[in-house]
Amino acid sequence: MLRCTIGDVVDLDTPLKALVGARAAALLADGLELRLVGDLLGHLPRRYHERGELTDLADLVVGETVTVQARVEKTERRPMRGTRKSMVRVTVTDGRHSLSLTFFNQSWRERDLRPGTTALFAGKVDEFRGQRQLTNPEVQLLEPEESGEAVSGAPFANALVPIYPASAKVPSWTLARCVRLALDSLDPVEDPLPDDLRSRYRLPALAEAFRLVHQPANRGEIASGRRRLTWDEALVLQVALAQRRREVEALATTPRPQRPDGLLAAFDADLPFPLTTGQREVGKTIAAEIGRPVPMHRLLQGEVGSGKTLVALRAMLTVVDTGGQAVLLAPTETLAAQHSRSLREMLGDLARAGELGADHRATRVTLVTGSMGGRARREALAEIADGSTGLVVGTHALLHDEVIFNDLGLIVVDEQHRFGVEQRDALRARGRRPPHLLVMTATPIPRTVAMTVFGDLEVSELTELPAGRSPIGTFVVPASQRSWTDRMWGRIRDEVAAGHQAYVVCPRIGAGGEDGGGEDDPAESSAAGPDSRASRPAATVCEVLPLLVDGEFADLRVEPLHGRLAPGQREATMNRFAAGEVDVLVATTVIEVGVNVPNATVMVVLDADRFGVSQLHQLRGRVGRGTAPGWCLLHTAAEPGSPAWERLSAVAATSDGAKLARLDLAQRREGDVLGAAQSGGRRSLKLLELLRDEDLIRDAREEAGRLVDDDPGLDRHPALRRLLDAVLDDTSVAFLEKG
Repeated sequence: MLRCTIGDVVDLDTPLKALVGARAAALLADGLELRLVGDLLGHLPRRYHERGELTDLADLVVGETVTVQARVEKTERRPMRGTRKSMVRVTVTDGRHSLSLTFFNQSWRERDLRPGTTALFAGKVDEFRGQRQLTNPEVQLLEPEESGEAVSGAPFANALVPIYPASAKVPSWTLARCVRLALDSLDPVEDPLPDDLRSRYRLPALAEAFRLVHQPANRGEIASGRRRLTWDEALVLQVALAQRRREVEALATTPRPQRPDGLLAAFDADLPFPLTTGQREVGKTIAAEIGRPVPMHRLLQGEVGSGKTLVALRAMLTVVDTGGQAVLLAPTETLAAQHSRSLREMLGDLARAGELGADHRATRVTLVTGSMGGRARREALAEIADGSTGLVVGTHALLHDEVIFNDLGLIVVDEQHRFGVEQRDALRARGRRPPHLLVMTATPIPRTVAMTVFGDLEVSELTELPAGRSPIGTFVVPASQRSWTDRMWGRIRDEVAAGHQAYVVCPRIGAGGEDGGGEDDPAESSAAGPDSRASRPAATVCEVLPLLVDGEFADLRVEPLHGRLAPGQREATMNRFAAGEVDVLVATTVIEVGVNVPNATVMVVLDADRFGVSQLHQLRGRVGRGTAPGWCLLHTAAEPGSPAWERLSAVAATSDGAKLARLDLAQRREGDVLGAAQSGGRRSLKLLELLRDEDLIRDAREEAGRLVDDDPGLDRHPALRRLLDAVLDDTSVAFLEKG
């Protein structure tokens, strides 16, 4: 199967067929997407067995393809009825549990697999008469423990046996044999990491790192090799982001200095409450940056209800004071309409430019969405093109070529995790000169994510809530306890009787087409995890609404809100709810962000285990926005003690967004955060973990900044440049998952 003649040398870009032959290379490419020698060496073991250390057979799951190390306990050959063929039944053990192996027409297995023999067995776990088994598994014999000598042809020379992610046609030990061929034939490798950097952090050379992870003599060598390869991943990402920051800093834009007597000054004078300390400090930072001739590139993150929109509006008014325009880009029509309404309410008469008696400093707020009628859309686009509107609010519809700005000076992107880098860049290209950029998110972001995902942005944080905000009590309500569920609905009735309002949130819309249909309703959150009872039907708005109307809330005013409703209907429903004309809103996650109804004091989240941690934190931020205490009740069929229950309990135990962000990240695959969601490419990160590698990421960011400042085009570091180009071909520079 494998070929490689003595004297042949290969490098990382050599096709595998030159090393192992066309047939084996085809199997590696088909099942594992390995085509080059570099791909093979980058295909890292998922775990290591110590020779003689037996696999715990109790953990095997029916249907999974596994590689186990076990000791033969019993072997017997039986003739197959009505034929000259035979089958060999082998029982293997880990010392406590047993596994049955069945070999058809492989009589030599009786000789090879004698009792006491230790071997690796690879195959798909199935079940026969209630007992787990492997049928015709692949076998790799290991030497007896007392021998100390490897079986001839075995790919393992050391005590640690690497177990690789394998395919049905390419078992782990075949991969190990291919890797050994590659390492034995590898030409000297030009290292992408500079010598001085490797020296500072005591990192092995790249070729040595491959040997350490594939053929380790001990666990320390594995750790050393993996740390080096993790550095490669971290540095490439940080160099890409450092180059992006440098490109932005090299651009020239129109400075937007504050005016002491302009629209912003009039707005500030009419504010009925003082700014928080955080709002003032962040406002000063933003004002200084948009007053420079270099584009601002800043991320503003803050807790739900911390006043990010007010900070953004003040920056937008600064731009309008200089004759420019500002755009607020929202991910959904519901949120865009809410922002448009909020901006008009906050500005009052200052949003009535062109109307009789309006202040001479006033401007207009124009909304642009994909569902607008033809006439309304033409009027909106005309106002934007001639500059008669200073503030534009919209969805992805603003990215269309037909939207022409008179003088675009600032882009504010709300809920950045719903947009890709390419999308925000498409809007930035609409300005005569590069506009300033302010990205906002209420989804708490750990520091390592900010450094890695938003590494091309400077970061500001709002941690202080405005005065007068009420605490929110969060409780997990078990669906198995009928009395608890009754008390949950009773809480809503009590709050409505006291003059307040409520939300009931469902994971899905239901009825009449695909669940989750409508642009505002994301599918069930992948961050909820595999324990979210996906086999149990999720609560839907269409099913829950009539049950409540005909039952618990028969005497209340209850209405639905979801993404499948017509935009005008959604807008009318939200207006009625905001005006207090609706008692209970049965909704999907269209209310997750941006909805501000201070009179709403209680939220019930049905099937709460189907939502991720950050999403639940966002949802409960819709209550407690006034002077009355807020309540968030997480209804779930998850069993106490299960991972889903523990996750919900963690949300109930704290309102600290930073703690919840770390919990959320810990429960999600790195590929959900860094990978193909926005870039369209496959995930390139195999080792970097954002929580575990926090210090490494910080060091890589500093090293990348120095490298790019000293050698912007990496001309003196060609190997690093080639690695960077290879990674960017797959993943681009957009790393954040769609939430």
